[in-house]
Order: sequence, then structure tokens, then C-alpha cells
Amino acid sequence: MIKRLTWRLAAALVVAAVIVVGGVYWFMHRAPAAAYATAPVTRGDVTTTITASGSVNPVVTVQVGTYVSGTIQALSCDYNTRVHKGQLCAKIDPQPYQVVVDEDQADLAAAKAQLVKDQANLVYTKLASDRAALLFKQDSGSRDAADAALDAYNQAKAQVGLDTAQVVQKTAVLHAAQINLNYTNIVSPVNGTVVSRNVTAGQTVAASLQTPTLFLIATDLTKMQVDTNVSESDIPGAVEGAGASFTVDAFPDQTFQGVVAQVRQAPISVQNVITYDAVITVANPKLLLKPGMTATARIIKTQARNVIRVPSQALRFTPAGAPKSAAGKGQRSVWVLRAGKLAQVPVSVGLNDETYAEIKSGALQLGDQVVISQGGGGASGKPQSATTPSLHV
Repeated sequence: MIKRLTWRLAAALVVAAVIVVGGVYWFMHRAPAAAYATAPVTRGDVTTTITASGSVNPVVTVQVGTYVSGTIQALSCDYNTRVHKGQLCAKIDPQPYQVVVDEDQADLAAAKAQLVKDQANLVYTKLASDRAALLFKQDSGSRDAADAALDAYNQAKAQVGLDTAQVVQKTAVLHAAQINLNYTNIVSPVNGTVVSRNVTAGQTVAASLQTPTLFLIATDLTKMQVDTNVSESDIPGAVEGAGASFTVDAFPDQTFQGVVAQVRQAPISVQNVITYDAVITVANPKLLLKPGMTATARIIKTQARNVIRVPSQALRFTPAGAPKSAAGKGQRSVWVLRAGKLAQVPVSVGLNDETYAEIKSGALQLGDQVVISQGGGGASGKPQSATTPSLHV
């Protein structure tokens, strides 16, 4: 009897062990439950953009150079100096030009003195000519004497004309020398801010071949522009008046809004790559933007406002084993998770910016959970935001 009970107990233990081992094996090797990452159907804007890089520059920048050569004697403007039109910014040594002015003034004075002398001689020759002509009429003088007096008068009159021309010429030469002397004063041609200074006191500048740039003055730093390089394939979408936004490395979390003010026709070729300059104007009231900053711009190409939209990933998702639907142009389908089950919903798609796709028609409602991907694992149980994909098992 005892022996029989022992065998029954042993058999029961063997059966229990087999069940436990089988259960553990099944648990460890069972197929995981399907999990789906979803995102809600929302309402908002769908925008396609052109991405381009460029640099921030003042709208109007004036290069201040020098017309004459010489040594910089003094500087009165520096970086960030606020200047007014006509304000002295630099002084070139005026001594060589002052010497020329003094010489030309002396030449002009000599020419004027010669004119006065010849005018006096003209008066005398006129009297002599009239006297000789009267004596000839009275048969008291010879014709030769009268003709000689008249010739002397005509020569004196011509000499006065020549002297007058000499005075005019010397006056012009003196005026040119005075202009060159005045050019030793480098003044600001506009109201603005000095953004660049390329000379120092004591430096010699030469204007013989080309005008050297001494200062760079921005007229108004509260109005800036971004010169972007748009590729030739994207240039049809960049039109004047289009909205644009850009960021700079100095303020990565701030987006600046602007407008495309100009699309320049001149091509820019760099290593056989053609781009065009699209100019974006932007207000800069707080002077956050500095000349030369690198900007990454997004120019609005097309935009659909306040439309029903789904993540673009939802249009690319198809459950494993499900056949792909043969849809026409603009016709797609999305998969919606309803009551824990997948349901295929045909939709008509409009604008797609690769982040969101516009849904023109279809049996979708705001808040529906569209599936964007499939994976293993379970839900985290943490609350999800409206745009953060949720994971459902």
C-alpha cells in the first residue's frame, strides 16, 4: 500500500514538473503582443518650405574711402561709433596738398597782376591809336603810323583776353588743389553706425590704383536683411512677398520672422553649383542680429492653414501582412486604432510637408489615434502630449 502511494506521488511530481517546465518554456518563447505607436489627428497648419543658408547684413552699407593718398594723421571714428552726415572720421596729413594750394594761389595772383598790367597798356594803346588816326585824318601823320598804333592796340586787346583766360585757368587749378586739400578730411556721407574700420593712425593709404575702403558704415542697424543662397531647383518657389523665418547660431531657440523682399536674377556659381540670392528683410529693433551672422532660413513655398492633419509617417505605415491599397492620385489610407483593433481608413491627401499631411476628406475625426509605426513591448503608462506618439499594445 505504502509502495503504491509512493509511486503515485512520484508520478504526480513528474507531471507537475513537466507542466511547470512547459509553462516556463511557453512564457519565454511566446510571440510578443503587437504594439503600435500612435499619434492623434489634429488641426493646424501644413507648410512646405525651402531651406537655405545665408548671412545677416545691414540693408544699406556705405563704404567710405579716400580720393587722395597720404598718411593718416588722426582718427575720430572707431567700431560702433554713431556718426552723422558730414562728421569728420579721419584726417590725412594735409601739408603736401596745402603746399600745392599755396603755389596755385601765387600763380593766380601773378596772373591777375599781369591782367591789370595789360589792361592798363590796353588803355594807353587805345589812346595812341585814336591819336594816330586823328592825325592821319588831319594830314598831320602818316598812314603807317596810324596802322602801327592800331596794331599795337589790337595786340594789347588780345593780350588782355589771353590774361583773362589765364586767370580763369589758374582759378580752376587752385579750385582743384583746394578740393584735394578738402579730401584730406574723411567725413561720413550718411547717418549711421561704423561697423568696420580698416585703418589706423600713422598708416599710409594709396589711392593711385583704386580707392581704399577706410570705414564701413551701416545706415540703420534696426533694419537687417538675410542674403540666402537658394538652389536653382528651389528658386521657382521663392517669390517676392513670401513669408520666411530663420535662426542664427547666437540665438538657437529664437526664430526671427521676415519677408522675401527680392529674388536677384544674377546667378552665383560655386564649383558648378548654381544658386540665386533671395533677400529676406527683417526688423531688428533690439539689435540682436549682428552683421555677418550665419542664418539658416526657411522660405514658405505653399501653406494650408487650420486644416485637419496627420503625421506624414501615418501615410507610410502598413501593418505586417496587410496588402497595400491601390489608390489614385491624392488617395491614400491610414490605419486607426479603435477599441484595440486596427481599422483602415481611406483618405484624400492634400499638402504634405514631410512632418504633417493635410487630410482633405476621409472618415477621420479630431483625436483619432492613427498608427505611425509597429513594434514590440508595452505602453509606458506615462501621459502623452498631443503631438507625442503613444504606444498601444
